[in-house]
Amino acid sequence: MNAKELLLTRQSTPRLVAPAPNEAQLQFILDAAVRVPDHAGLSPYEFIIAQEDGLKRLAEIYKKAAIVKGADEAMIEKAAKLPFRAPMVITVVANYSQHPKVPEVEQTITAGCSVMAMQQAAFSQGLGGIWRTGSYAFDDTVKAELGIDKSSQIVGFLYLGTPAVQAPIKPNKSGADFARYI
Repeated sequence: MNAKELLLTRQSTPRLVAPAPNEAQLQFILDAAVRVPDHAGLSPYEFIIAQEDGLKRLAEIYKKAAIVKGADEAMIEKAAKLPFRAPMVITVVANYSQHPKVPEVEQTITAGCSVMAMQQAAFSQGLGGIWRTGSYAFDDTVKAELGIDKSSQIVGFLYLGTPAVQAPIKPNKSGADFARYI
């Protein structure tokens, strides 16, 4: 797949099955993640990878978070199933550093760019992925159970695997429709 095709046909792949990325594919995905724009070279990202038993652990964490929030039984059961929507989930965290020229928002954007780069790297290898956030990205229990500092922020959960179905390509938009000149 060439770069133009990759950039203009990118879309989320919500239905994912095994296999997950293999070791070489995952290495490429992670290497792409750390090539994103990063003012002052702070590397404000961390990637927490869950697969197999890790997905079970992530399910326990989501379930615990739902219980702590006082969710009803149906929501608790749903929470425990969420990680199994793909054979691999990468939690992407923005770990902030104090820097006189790089505010937290820039560091968050860098971490967000790493998610996009990972998703594109997956697509370029014939894999599928979807970037999800939701309430668990902002949940203190989830952060604590994953060993994430309170001052850091989960920017998303990247679900990766093999597309279960060929999703129809979404209609193209013209970027010019969203641009203006000064």
